[in-house]
Amino acid sequence: MKINLRVVTPEKIAFEGEIDQISIPTGKGQITILPKHISLVSTMKHGELIIKSDEKEILMAVYGGFVEIRKNKMTVMTDIAERMEEIDEAKAEEARKEAQQRLLRKDQMSDVAFADTVAILEKSLARLKVAKRKHTRHL
Repeated sequence: MKINLRVVTPEKIAFEGEIDQISIPTGKGQITILPKHISLVSTMKHGELIIKSDEKEILMAVYGGFVEIRKNKMTVMTDIAERMEEIDEAKAEEARKEAQQRLLRKDQMSDVAFADTVAILEKSLARLKVAKRKHTRHL
């Protein structure tokens, strides 16, 4: 038995197909979903999706959103869903460093600028987490 998964963003369908399992970053921690999972609606936080199907693993960086599971149909709705091979690690690292530097001057920022900077930092950290797994997979 498989799970019918659909990962959607405002711009694209990032993944659609049948899978064996998926691990997702929820507000209460990383959870793994297997076939016949109970119905569930949950928020997601930034992090990585780990999709496993037929002994193949697909890694994606995600940022926020929701997950809904009903029977063996699962939908992940997120702002960002980037496959490991789509991530430019150097750009993500540059964004992380720039955001951290800006946060050192947080007392000079408006609340909106501070929230935007934290969001950039969280997105870059999610991308870096997935991108760094590239190196460990090829060793």
